[in-house]
Amino acid sequence: MAEIKFAVWNMEWLNNLFTGGSNGAPSVFKDDDDFADRDKKVTIAKRKADIALGLAHIDADLMVIVEGPNKTEELQLLFDELALGEWQCFIQSSKSINGPGRTDMWSSSQCVGIAVRVDGNKFDAQTPMRIFDSMDENNGAIFEASEPFWMDIGTDKIPEWFRFERRPAYAEFKLADGEIFRVVGLHLKSKGIFSAHEWSRWWAMADANRERLLAQCRQFRMEFLDGYLRDDVTKDIPLIVCGDINDGPGFDTSEMKLKASGIETLMGSVWHPDLALGNALFDRLSDKDKKRLNFEDNSTTSFADPIFNHTYHRVWIDHILYSRNGHGQWVKDANILRQIGDDGPKYYQISDHYPVVAQISL
Repeated sequence: MAEIKFAVWNMEWLNNLFTGGSNGAPSVFKDDDDFADRDKKVTIAKRKADIALGLAHIDADLMVIVEGPNKTEELQLLFDELALGEWQCFIQSSKSINGPGRTDMWSSSQCVGIAVRVDGNKFDAQTPMRIFDSMDENNGAIFEASEPFWMDIGTDKIPEWFRFERRPAYAEFKLADGEIFRVVGLHLKSKGIFSAHEWSRWWAMADANRERLLAQCRQFRMEFLDGYLRDDVTKDIPLIVCGDINDGPGFDTSEMKLKASGIETLMGSVWHPDLALGNALFDRLSDKDKKRLNFEDNSTTSFADPIFNHTYHRVWIDHILYSRNGHGQWVKDANILRQIGDDGPKYYQISDHYPVVAQISL
């Protein structure tokens, strides 16, 4: 039985590390003494050193990277220079029309990426990763599910137009013993509002953000996951759905108006329990916390209160979900990494999200 260490990590604006070459030259890291953040407090050299520490400490065999760079070659360069071992990387690019009836295109940044370590004899030597580009219409459901769509998500009975800001990264992995499983990496609509607004305007934007996030969760559940878990071709292939979902269990004030939770919609309906996904971080909780639905220990990031100064809220928005069609408890031992060793830097000094890890046993 193969044991794979899996990780998902929102690494925070990795595209700030790179600069594009001119006249077709490849992208490269910015100069070491340049700055990696907008506040000009962290240099490229410091950021690279911190990332290298984090990747070594995580020590994963397979990673989903959120807020990755814009190109596959850039993610490959990062892992070639900063990670131990040999890796094969992929960045899912995203383009879509700017609105219904329009032809002009919008391209996303902070793309979702996947990296698999290929020198540990855990994956098939010839084809460790098979990529399903969600921009390619020949890839069927993953393309259709992530195209712009119409949905009636509110209470006015009027369908509205939505799109995914970042298309899902989707790939199949073949282990050295021939077992296969698939992974979808997601980064859904942020609920954050990062500038000052008059209060009624702030609430209108908060409600709109929840509608967009819920629409994305419903679309992906109905147009991809339900079909994947029913189709004879895929229903027996174990699946992980992970990433920065930007939502946690339960309803916040805006979600109460919609009477729906994004992450719970994505996990599945009680009316179709055979299609529901497990949640690896819920599994890690104590029996007492599970019974009380106390999720405080599962916070993966924090944000400043929009009203009260020096007040922060810790939230659980990064998830590892898994299908129930694997061998027993095939995704287990999930954890949230908060510090590198006993006396090393804390992960919030490297990114605004903590890495989430789990073991895959197939």
